[in-house]
Amino acid sequence: MNMNRRHFVGAAIAMSAGASTALLAQSTPVPLRAGTPAPLPPTVPAAPAQAAMPPLLQKALAAMDNHKTYIVNRDRLALVDFSLPSAQPRMQLVDVAGGKIEKTLLVAHGKGSDLSNTGYVQQFSNMPGSDASSQGAYCTYDRYYGKHGVSQRLIGLDPTNSAALERAIVIHAASYVDPDVASAHGRIGRSWGCFALSDAEVQPTMDWLREGRLIYADKVA
Repeated sequence: MNMNRRHFVGAAIAMSAGASTALLAQSTPVPLRAGTPAPLPPTVPAAPAQAAMPPLLQKALAAMDNHKTYIVNRDRLALVDFSLPSAQPRMQLVDVAGGKIEKTLLVAHGKGSDLSNTGYVQQFSNMPGSDASSQGAYCTYDRYYGKHGVSQRLIGLDPTNSAALERAIVIHAASYVDPDVASAHGRIGRSWGCFALSDAEVQPTMDWLREGRLIYADKVA
């Protein structure tokens, strides 16, 4: 079941409005004396407007449904907002079942997506050898030990990232993904297209996601 903060807020509003209406319906009218002005009818306070679901989360939840053959664990997902600069935490670990963001992390993008090293993603590519980040839905897969230590393979589920396994696009640790690097240079380092995380965060993140969960990466306008 797709749950998020909006569902919880909406349910709370509906329950609150329903309770107020019920109390009004149960109230007993008081007889008025002659010449007494009639009181104004009771009013129910207007429910606050629900906050719009972020576009990236909308896309991620749609992708979770579209790729349910692969995304067998639907209680958690990760969002990567590549419209943000690399110096800002832009990977969100989302507790879908609990309707909250568990943690927000720094994550690198590919140098092929940012040839001038601006700290911003300029373009995406799915081509082998491009060293670029790819947009779309990924399924977390198995772990292995490589040149970056323990890493986690990813399966690209969309035409825009279908070569992820072939390109070895993975989650791995990198020393250039660090708050001190971001503060000193206004950006973190670039990967070869992988979702590189800090040394401190990579293992907890892989443990939190495990296999069969969604990572959704894109830019939002």
